[in-house]
Amino acid sequence: MYATFWALVPPLIAIALALITKEVYSSLFIGIIVGGLFYAGFNLEGALVHIFNDGVVSVLSDEYNVGILVFLVVLGIMVCLMNKAGGSEAFGRWASTRIKTKAGAQLATVLLGVLIFIDDYFNCLTVGSVMSPIAGKNKVSKEKLAYLIDATAAPICIIAPISSWAAAVAGFVEGEDGFSLFIRAIPFNFYALLTLFFMVMSVLMKVEFGPMKKSEDAMGKLNELTEAVTDKETQKNGKVIDLVIPITALIVSCVIGMIYTGGFFSGTDFIKAFSDCDASDGLMFGSAVALLITLIYYMLRRVLKLKECMECIPEGFKAMVPAILILTFAWTLKAMTDSLGAREYVEMLTKGSAESFMMLLPAIIFLIGCFLAFATGTSWATFGILIPIVVDVFKNDPQLMIIAISACMAGAVCGDHCSPISDTTIMASAGAQCDHVKHVSTQLPYAILVAAISFVTYIVAGLTKSAWISLPFGILLTLGVLVLIKWLNGNKVTEA
Repeated sequence: MYATFWALVPPLIAIALALITKEVYSSLFIGIIVGGLFYAGFNLEGALVHIFNDGVVSVLSDEYNVGILVFLVVLGIMVCLMNKAGGSEAFGRWASTRIKTKAGAQLATVLLGVLIFIDDYFNCLTVGSVMSPIAGKNKVSKEKLAYLIDATAAPICIIAPISSWAAAVAGFVEGEDGFSLFIRAIPFNFYALLTLFFMVMSVLMKVEFGPMKKSEDAMGKLNELTEAVTDKETQKNGKVIDLVIPITALIVSCVIGMIYTGGFFSGTDFIKAFSDCDASDGLMFGSAVALLITLIYYMLRRVLKLKECMECIPEGFKAMVPAILILTFAWTLKAMTDSLGAREYVEMLTKGSAESFMMLLPAIIFLIGCFLAFATGTSWATFGILIPIVVDVFKNDPQLMIIAISACMAGAVCGDHCSPISDTTIMASAGAQCDHVKHVSTQLPYAILVAAISFVTYIVAGLTKSAWISLPFGILLTLGVLVLIKWLNGNKVTEA
């Protein structure tokens, strides 16, 4: 079963079960068991040893993973502190005097998501904690909020030169100027650019469809959002500054933490420091410093006492337990997939068919990237598999190499965006406080629609080799599809 299609079966089983049963924990665990059994040749003892020693224990002892878990817990504590101090409620009151429409709340979420482009994990949790009260007051469903957060996380990071994602992609391009290629590939990153355009236009045109439309319609019928009511223990004298200072401290500290791990304070220039940074360590160090600043600030301002601050530590941890559990299962499932040779299988498959489809290859690479990232729940591993192949295949055609690298990045982000076992998808659910399976099932039709448009646009790009032709084509096609959906929705209402 090694390096065959069977290597992708365990994650596909987990994803299918999650979508069918609407229950994510058991679905992921069954996928892990299937992967363990495949690896051990259906020997139960060997499967258990592999699952726990090479899976659960291995991923929980990995330095990068532990750093992300620490960052998650600290974010949970900070959100709890901000709620307890009344900062979130005060910000909600302040924003409600300026953001008075559903469209305004959604566009504000998109704007904040675009501004926080440094890292996708950081984006998901920060935007979620800031925008949840505003979205609730303007009757934006948790499912729609989760989609807006998710769609401004990885898709924005992959077109932001100063981000942990740019650093990852540049590192996978051997023998070339990775950062320069990343910059030149941005206009061809159709999934990311069209997702941003789709989000903004769908909000402005008030276009919803599929399960998301049901969630939004149900939310619109509610007279009041009971979930958004703040805790009775919340301080009523909280001010907007009680949210702004912790969030600002978090952003500044995390940026400093990331460039610190890249050697900025040892003489490395800013861009190079970002390229070489360790996102896990940087976010962990930065969030810890931000937490300390927040604690000191609240006690000096006498908004919270020391005992109240300490009570938020276990509460914040508990709030992140579901996300931590799902992440741990998702990482373990990825370990099972890796041990079955998924990387080698896809590499062999891609190299075998590469030479004969030169002009259509960007579109084909986009599909392969989508499928691989969807099945494994990780876009960075997809970069690692496909980008070296692309560089090798297109070394004699630099322009087509750039388009193909963009297709690889776009496909990986698309698959990551759609996948229920993606850590970014999991964190978007946590940030919006939305049921994970509901988030996946409601955003899937939106992501698939943009993916289909991107696929067609990559065919045009492969034929024309021009972003000036292919990108406007994709934008017009997206706009046309939205107009068609709005017309169909209008007709259905009329018939009813």
